[in-house]
Amino acid sequence: MSTTTIPRLHGIPNCDTVKRARAWLAAQGREHEFVDFKRQPPDAAQLQRWSQALGGADALVNRRGTTWRKLDDAQRAAAEASPDGALALLRAQPSLIRRPVVEWGDGAVTAGFDAAAWQARLAG
Repeated sequence: MSTTTIPRLHGIPNCDTVKRARAWLAAQGREHEFVDFKRQPPDAAQLQRWSQALGGADALVNRRGTTWRKLDDAQRAAAEASPDGALALLRAQPSLIRRPVVEWGDGAVTAGFDAAAWQARLAG
């Protein structure tokens, strides 16, 4: 990671995983920029870039959260039928995005928090 570019962490401030990720970065002495999905939702181009970087839209969909469980069958089917359907649903309901999404200084994108993987990334 470049020393001049800090990671940009996208999420929701009250999400437990986002809180843990931000606390972990702070404990490591690492600055980061936080982007709140509720105030600044990702646009279609950004979602497409993330999807490509993560190997598909499916990697962005949080199927464990309450937002997913509250979807009706037709919405779930649309998200599972095609990448475009998933991306459209994520655009309409950013709370469905797996959190946090991090845009690292080297251009890589990750979704979710894994302390060991982040430590390896920051060390290298």
